[in-house]
Amino acid sequence: MSILVVGLSHRSAPVAVLEQASVAGDDLVKLLHAVHDSANIAEAAIVSTCNRVEIYAVVDKFHGGVSAISELLALHSGVPLDDLARHLYVHYEERAVQHVFAVACGLESMVVGEGQILGQIRQAFKLAKDEGTLGRDLHDVLQQSLRVGKRAHHETGIDKAGASLVSVGLDVAARHLGPLDGVRALVVGAGSMSSLAAATLSRAGAREVVVANRTHGRAVRLAESLDVPSRAIELSALDVALADADLVVSCTGATGLVVTAGQLTARGVGDDGRRRFFLDLALPHDVERAVRDLDGVELAGLDDLRTEQEAAKAIGPAAVDAVRRIVCEEVEAFLSAARAAAVAPTVVALRSMAAEVVDAELSRLAGRLPDLGDRARGEIEQTVRRVVDKLLHAPTVRVKELASAPGGDSYADALRELFDLDPKAPEAVARADVNVETVNASAAGVRAVSARDTAPAREGDET
Repeated sequence: MSILVVGLSHRSAPVAVLEQASVAGDDLVKLLHAVHDSANIAEAAIVSTCNRVEIYAVVDKFHGGVSAISELLALHSGVPLDDLARHLYVHYEERAVQHVFAVACGLESMVVGEGQILGQIRQAFKLAKDEGTLGRDLHDVLQQSLRVGKRAHHETGIDKAGASLVSVGLDVAARHLGPLDGVRALVVGAGSMSSLAAATLSRAGAREVVVANRTHGRAVRLAESLDVPSRAIELSALDVALADADLVVSCTGATGLVVTAGQLTARGVGDDGRRRFFLDLALPHDVERAVRDLDGVELAGLDDLRTEQEAAKAIGPAAVDAVRRIVCEEVEAFLSAARAAAVAPTVVALRSMAAEVVDAELSRLAGRLPDLGDRARGEIEQTVRRVVDKLLHAPTVRVKELASAPGGDSYADALRELFDLDPKAPEAVARADVNVETVNASAAGVRAVSARDTAPAREGDET
């Protein structure tokens, strides 16, 4: 079994394709089970965010896994397979583990280093576990990726770049509206990006910040945290607030439009001579593109912001390089532990076979020498077991050491051949050891991942 990643992101696909491919709610659960139930696929998890859709799977056949996942993505997105395939990237085995770790660190995000992706991976992890599509291999990869992401943020401060998306967008707004001190602002949504936008506007001295959110209590809490006049409103009052605002920042998880040109024209926007700016930080888009056709109205979305370049400036190339080194270090350690763990069932099976041989011979001895005293029998048993343990110690320790290197799985094969082990014995040991609820978070369960990168991979993806 090997780890496979098939996906598309803001780096590989245009916004329109990403919007079609995005899955959530019941559709996400259906796609997850469809992938898991496919031939050649043993485990599955899906990370679906505003800037990426990635399917992580454990497969026994590379081409079969890629074909099945690609076809299901096309089916669920409604994008013809030939069109979708041009935007997909594929990572396999070692490259797949490296990609997952890089995604968790924010290296593949639109805003380099943003922290939201950790929560999104955690959600994907929990959903796969709850839906029964997660096994030991993906459990270990995803759980370790969360640890790697936390380490990268703690040691390098790369997550500070998350502020760059909001700051870049507000800089663009200031070029249209002028200084932001004194503006009447409306923030739609109360998530991390919206909260950051509201706090930034508060520090900039906005005249008022109005917060609208589907859950009114969250809007109230956000409004109360600001240092400028602020208030929370229900979404039912959004139309009036849109007409009153000079600056609108929207970042919700809605699957459809939140602000349309029709809403604005019905309130006289475009006809009152005022200048307004809409900053749409959501994907799929919250704000209809047609609003920029209204007089005095300007709109900037994620695809209009040079977020990657600006984020790199915000944190500096040294931090990005440091995170890349962390990813390489963690991937090497993870795969080394995985390869070493892969030989463990064979070692256990070998020792079990040796114990059975000792027990059989001691039983045979007892039958031939029934009058042998208990003390003598105990000494003989202890001696025989010591001899067997000493004979097995060096080869089993050495095979674990050798197995940690690339290609180390071949040593387990050699051990099975040399000692004529039943091929089913190591498999039985491995199955008995699997418990995804309690498995250690280091890479102990991931079986050998070879060094080859079988498929050409395109870089990909998330906020």
